[in-house]
Amino acid sequence: MKRKRENEIIAKEKEVKELQKARFGVDGELFKKRQELIKPIQDKVYNAIKALAEKGSYAVIFDKSSGASLLYTNPKFDKSDEILLAMGYKKGSK
Repeated sequence: MKRKRENEIIAKEKEVKELQKARFGVDGELFKKRQELIKPIQDKVYNAIKALAEKGSYAVIFDKSSGASLLYTNPKFDKSDEILLAMGYKKGSK
């Protein structure tokens, strides 16, 4: 009887962990809902930053609140392909 109850408790604990993961984990309901609610706000902020950058002819806009993050970069100033060519890499190869 004791062994049976222990197994039931273990099964319930496992069930609870799976439910927590489903609700609060990386791909859980809470994460998805936050993404759903935050995405429109992030898009609105990005579009405002992009419009400001284009209007003011800015090449880069930094976010100083969280270290050295880039909020916007003008693709016209992206020299990645030229650097890769100078290093001997061809477009489309690894």
